[in-house]
Amino acid sequence: MAEAHQAVAFQFTVTPDGIDLRLSHEALKQICLSGLHSWKKKFIRFKNGILTGVFPASPSSWLIVVVGVVSSTYTKVDPSLGLIARINRSLDTVATGRLSCQTKKVVSSVLFGTGLWVALIITMRYSLKVLLSYHGWMFVEHGKLSRSTRIWMAMVKVFSGRKPMLYSFQTSLPRQPVPAVRDTISRYLESVRPLMKEEEFQRMTMLAQDFAANLGPKLQWYLKLKSWWATNYVSDWWEEYIYLRGRGPIMVNSNYYAMDLLFVKSTHIQAARAGNAIHAMLLYRRKVDREEIKPIRVLGSTVPLCSAQWERLFNTCRIPGEETDTIQHLKDSKHVVVYHRGRYFRVSLYHSGRLLRPRELEQQMQRILDDPSEPQPGEAKLAALTAGDRVPWAKCRQAYFRRGRNRQSLDAVEKAAFFVTLDETEQGYRKEDPVASMRSYAKSLLHGKCYDRWFDKSITFITFKNGKMGMNAEHSWADAPIVAHMWEFVMATDVFHLGYEEDGHCRGETNSSIPHPTRLQWDIPEECQAVIETSLNSANLLADDVDIHSFSFNAFGKGLIKKCRTSPDAFIQMALQLAHYKDMGKFCLTYEASMTRLFREGRTETVRSCTMESCSFVLAMADPTQTVEQRLRLFKLASEKHQQLYRLAMTGAGIDRHLFCLYVVSKYLAVDSPFLKEVLSEPWRLSTSQTPHQQVELFDLVNNPHYVSGGGGFGPVADDGYGVSYIIMGDNYIHFHISSKLSSPETDSHRFAKHLGEAMTDILNLFGLTPNSTK
Repeated sequence: MAEAHQAVAFQFTVTPDGIDLRLSHEALKQICLSGLHSWKKKFIRFKNGILTGVFPASPSSWLIVVVGVVSSTYTKVDPSLGLIARINRSLDTVATGRLSCQTKKVVSSVLFGTGLWVALIITMRYSLKVLLSYHGWMFVEHGKLSRSTRIWMAMVKVFSGRKPMLYSFQTSLPRQPVPAVRDTISRYLESVRPLMKEEEFQRMTMLAQDFAANLGPKLQWYLKLKSWWATNYVSDWWEEYIYLRGRGPIMVNSNYYAMDLLFVKSTHIQAARAGNAIHAMLLYRRKVDREEIKPIRVLGSTVPLCSAQWERLFNTCRIPGEETDTIQHLKDSKHVVVYHRGRYFRVSLYHSGRLLRPRELEQQMQRILDDPSEPQPGEAKLAALTAGDRVPWAKCRQAYFRRGRNRQSLDAVEKAAFFVTLDETEQGYRKEDPVASMRSYAKSLLHGKCYDRWFDKSITFITFKNGKMGMNAEHSWADAPIVAHMWEFVMATDVFHLGYEEDGHCRGETNSSIPHPTRLQWDIPEECQAVIETSLNSANLLADDVDIHSFSFNAFGKGLIKKCRTSPDAFIQMALQLAHYKDMGKFCLTYEASMTRLFREGRTETVRSCTMESCSFVLAMADPTQTVEQRLRLFKLASEKHQQLYRLAMTGAGIDRHLFCLYVVSKYLAVDSPFLKEVLSEPWRLSTSQTPHQQVELFDLVNNPHYVSGGGGFGPVADDGYGVSYIIMGDNYIHFHISSKLSSPETDSHRFAKHLGEAMTDILNLFGLTPNSTK
């Protein structure tokens, strides 16, 4: 128990001779270093607050402006048009006789210079917001920017400052606009036209027109009012009603996963992989805290995207409630909680006022792996509460985790930087059995044993017995691109910067003075254990029903698709439409996630990928009488339509978020809309998403072609539908994740994957190209 003694800063004993005081110098040193660390973080936040507050100017520019104004007054030039003289007279009134004429002159100049500097900042910031409100550049044909667009880009760069920080652009981003009701209705009817029979479509048209003429304008007025008042008229309601108010399990239904580098094995030592990866995650967290991550910018690093979602990446947990959950976020957390073989351990991330080094973290993980203790009653499967329905978990938390040891231990979990699982299984791609190994790997990351991941944490980081790793992420606080950005940094830092010794251990030395991890103590009554078992049973039923086929499509990639002069995403989306028709013999409502982060606090929008144009193309592919030229023409029309819909979604002119918000307003007003009710009840039987590869510079795929990630995936949205995720890395690699439910007689993930491979090749053949062709 040496670590327990070190935790006490001083001890004293009362004796007949007085009080015998014994100080622990090591503990006092740790307290001092911890205090210095906290004050350092506060200072960095204060400094960053100033830098962000004056952006796009800089504090040094204040000195330049003030010196320029003061200097001009000595050359008998008045840049203030009399304002400095008026400030001077005011100082006469306020400080009569206390300031000399020369001092008043300087003070007046400094005050005017400061005001001028603030006015310039406000003008530049507003000008940048006006410039960023223009989205016409998105609708220009790729590679054909007009002169006016180039001038606009140059002006954006001028007003964007020299070295923007992570949150520098936040106040300059425009608000997300509210589309006109009739425009949204028109686009909606166009999107469902190929999916409905004539009578059904006519009925829906009547409902839509009635809504647009009567109830719609009233709901729109309230929505417009909200858009003027709130930062973003969609995001808070989206988070609340789509995520936090859901009462079903978030495991499989909401949480998603991310995979490791597939074909590279950095080390076979589980503790070492955990040590490097945890250290890399903490380095990334430090970059977020210091705002050192460059804001994501598109169009040749010109147009910034919103960075608000980075704020809750770490130190965040979803807290269950009976009616709605809440998100708990802390500014800082100095520990992680590690789960292994049914036990929970608290691991401090700092020692002697600094982050633990990779070898020291490996040492801590190995201590946990070597710990022979057994789980306490109810401890091993405790996390099943986070995998089941939300209401039992909320009631259980309120009844059994409000005080004592349970409260302290639960606090440790929920207030940790993130959750870590040292998994007892071996996972990852195996060349001898790629299908079964990838299915096992994906399902382990998505749900595991249903009790060995804390699904409420923003991030559950998982390392497996053979040294592979992965991650499970909760969805309410942010969207996948933010997690993907962090995960790219972690994988690249682990392999290319931190590295390993030849024997597989982390580089560096162990440190015996670091206190051992602390076992969390639980006192879980039998009534609570019964709820845990009930939640676990329902979670197991959900997990066992999920079928995932995760596979690498290596016949061709982005390089060959670009030779077809079409967008890789549009190409894949058309292949998905063709594959679904091959699989089901019919079309379905299709969801593709796009982002709206061109606007402040924007999140996502839906691209309805099944269109009249895509259906015409698919039917032409199924019709043997159609020529290659006809099919090719229809493909180009379909892909251009898809690109147009994607651009509309990104620029705030999508369909589904607007209709969703109108529906929320109708509920607040207690009015019924048959139209909105039908629209929001339509099932998405094909739900798709691309995992973006954002930091291409971190991976040299030309010289290291095997350093590719499997991206990530998610569960099926509809019971009788498919969930499809894909990542495009480099010119020759696309990885797909296809999920469905075994209980559905209509779906089969492996069958769909077969049809998808055929569809990809069929479309490529239209262009006279074959897989791996160089022509």
